[in-house]
Amino acid sequence: MRGRIIKRKGSGNYTIVLQLGLDPSTGKRKQQWITAGSSKREAERKLAELIHQMDSGTFTKPSKQTLGKYLDQWLQDHRGNIAPNTAQTYAWFVDKHIKPAIGQIPLTSLKPEHLQRLYSEKLTSGRRNGNGGLGNRSVRYIHTTLHKALKSAVKQGKIVRNPADAVDIPKVTRRAIQTMDETELHIFLEYSKSTPYYALFYMDLFTGMRRSEILALRWRDIDLLLCQTSVTRTLHQLHNREIVIGQPKTAKGRRLIALSPSTVAVLREHQAEQIKQKQSLGMPPLQDDDLVFSHPDGKPLLPDSVTQAWRRIARQAGLRGIRLHDARHTHASFLLKAGTHPKIVQERLGHASIQVTLDTYSHVAPGLQQAAANHFDEIVLPARGGIEKET
Repeated sequence: MRGRIIKRKGSGNYTIVLQLGLDPSTGKRKQQWITAGSSKREAERKLAELIHQMDSGTFTKPSKQTLGKYLDQWLQDHRGNIAPNTAQTYAWFVDKHIKPAIGQIPLTSLKPEHLQRLYSEKLTSGRRNGNGGLGNRSVRYIHTTLHKALKSAVKQGKIVRNPADAVDIPKVTRRAIQTMDETELHIFLEYSKSTPYYALFYMDLFTGMRRSEILALRWRDIDLLLCQTSVTRTLHQLHNREIVIGQPKTAKGRRLIALSPSTVAVLREHQAEQIKQKQSLGMPPLQDDDLVFSHPDGKPLLPDSVTQAWRRIARQAGLRGIRLHDARHTHASFLLKAGTHPKIVQERLGHASIQVTLDTYSHVAPGLQQAAANHFDEIVLPARGGIEKET
C-alpha cells in the first residue's frame, strides 16, 4: 500500500499517511503524514495526486517552512549574486509587502491564487488610497521578486512548480521617451557650462552611458589618446547612504565606447581643472584610480545630487520633463536617425540584446524605414535619378 487515509478522532479531519519506503541508514519504514482537510473526497483526490507525484519523481516532502522564512533565507544566500541596490529593493518589497500579506503560508502550500490575490489587493489599495498604494510597476516588481525566489526553491527541490508562473501580472504602459533636438542639446550644455557638472553631462549626452556607469569611471578607464573609455564598474548609493561600487548587471554592460573628438577635448579640460583643484587644496597629484567625476576632495558624487543638478539646469534651460536618463535616449535617437547600425547603438548603450534596442527606440523606425526605401531607389536606379518623373 503506497498510502492510506485516516480520520482523526475528535477533529473529524482526514490525514494522509504516505509510505516512503525504507530508510537506508536504519532499515525502518519512512512515513509522511499530511493533513488533508475535512472532506474524504478531497483527501482521496490529494492521495491520488501525491502517489502520481511519487511515481513521476516530482514528489516534494512537505515542509513547515513558511514563505516568509524562506524569503529571508533566499535573500541571505543570494546577496552575493545580486547587485547591492537590487538586493536592497528585493528586501524592501519582501519586508514591506510580501511577508505581512502571505509570509505565514507554508512554502509547500503556496498556490497561484495566493499570489493573484496579493497582486489584486495591492492594486486595489493603490486605487483606493491614492498616494498610499502601489501602481502597476511596483506590483510587477513584487512579482519579479517572488518569481526569482520561487525559481530557486524549485531548483533546490523545496517545491515542484513555481506558482508565480501561473498568475496574471498587471501591464505597465511604457513611459513615452523624451529626447532633445539639436538646438535643445546645445541650449542645455550652454546652461550647464557654469556648473561643476558640465563635463559629466557632456559625457552622458555624447556616449549614452548610464548614470551609475559614469559616476564609477576612473581615469584609468579612459584613454584620451585612443579616444575610448572602458565601462567595467557601476556606482550606487543604498538607502542607508552607503556608496557601493559593483559591476554591470550583464556581460554586455562591460564594454568599450569610442569617444568623439569633442568629448575628449572636454575631458582634457576637466582633467586639467581637477589637477589645478588638487594643487590648490594641497592634495596628492591626480592618480589613475581617482574618479573622473567627484567632489574636489575626491569623494564620489551622490547619484541623487547629480539627478537634482540635471533637473535644475533643465528647468533653467526651459526643458522641463527632460530627465537625466533621457540624455541616453537622446544619444541613441541621434545615432539611429543618422543611419548608425542598431548593433553599434546596442553596443554603445550596453543593452543585453539588440531586441532591447529595437523595442526601446521603435519610435525612430518609421523615419528609418522611409530613408531606407528612398536609398534603395538611389542604389538600383542611379541613372534614372531614383524614379522616372511623369512627363
